[in-house]
Amino acid sequence: MKALCWFGTNDIRVENVPDPKIINSHDAVIKITSTAICGSDLHILDGYLPTMEKGDILGHEPMGEVVEIGSAVKKLKVGDRVVVPFVIACGECFFCQKQLYSLCDNSNPGAKLARKAMGHATAGIFGYSHMLGGFAGGQAEYLRVPFADVGPFKIPPGIADEKVLFLSDIFPTGYMAAENCGIEAGDTVAIWGCGPVAQFAIKSAWMFGAGRVIAIDNVPERLKMAEQQGKAETVNFDDVDIYDQLMQMTGGRGPDRCIDAVGCEAHAGGTLDGIVDTVKTATFLATDRPHVLRQAIMSCRKGGTISIPGVYIGFGDKIPLGAAMNKGLTFRTGQTHVQKYMPLLFEKIEKGEIDPSFVVTHELRLDDAPEAYNIFKEKKDDCIKVVLKP
Repeated sequence: MKALCWFGTNDIRVENVPDPKIINSHDAVIKITSTAICGSDLHILDGYLPTMEKGDILGHEPMGEVVEIGSAVKKLKVGDRVVVPFVIACGECFFCQKQLYSLCDNSNPGAKLARKAMGHATAGIFGYSHMLGGFAGGQAEYLRVPFADVGPFKIPPGIADEKVLFLSDIFPTGYMAAENCGIEAGDTVAIWGCGPVAQFAIKSAWMFGAGRVIAIDNVPERLKMAEQQGKAETVNFDDVDIYDQLMQMTGGRGPDRCIDAVGCEAHAGGTLDGIVDTVKTATFLATDRPHVLRQAIMSCRKGGTISIPGVYIGFGDKIPLGAAMNKGLTFRTGQTHVQKYMPLLFEKIEKGEIDPSFVVTHELRLDDAPEAYNIFKEKKDDCIKVVLKP
């Protein structure tokens, strides 16, 4: 089959690789019909994610048709149409029983590496390094899915892929980010970043009863989408000091809830701390550029909440922990417990409450995946979200 493989920083190629096979009785194999490029895939492209190996297959936002099942799989049959969550979970361990699927104890063969880096191992993730399992990803023609009775979510016929594809990751991720904020009716929610996850966080903040949503970015087409599709007030961080602007917009109190939907590769608009971050990461003196997290801590109102769906890799430098502690801030973070949210969010799609396909700006062939990554990374042609078709 064809698959998009990683060979090094800024070196990805579509290669012919062996087809996946059932290797455990709980596996399924699906034929991919649609798969997407996620913003967190760019961390791999840019060389930020450790424990990648040459030839690793990328991608964690797939859907398709079941073509083979293991003997122990009970909930799927050949021909079923499914969306596959990026998180791989066993469904039986302590964490899965609490619906904390991204913390699964049993799905990560790279647990030893993960414990060294984080103290504990988290769940396996498709196409996202050997520390997170070394699983082949979904930017391919076929995908092996472990624990197939726990992950894949069945989709009835007649619904376009683009309406449901993002149940695999970015819609649940944006929704959980808003839920983690603990939004109370009328709250002001500030969201850093207007990429695809942030677009869903904006939509979700309204679902939880926000009174105002303020979206922060410097990419015109993203700000336009946040304003037109998300009904958010928008701020371009190239034009203003964000702290000063947020204080002005909130009467000096600060936003009640803040969402960092950017993560470890924040662009800082020429700020001093952003320049230092860039130099340190370029010279391997730091793993992350946490400018947005610092800004959110300083801007959030006293007693407020900061939600972090943006991916961080290792050790952030000069985080204002004193400000966070003295202001009494609450932090909620984590990879998304996708399996928990898929039924709820699919119901919202079915009822017409939301059509997630609004984020799609580009559709390309899998053969064109390297160029698709370049378009997405460099934000060419007003690109916000790319769907690949094998």
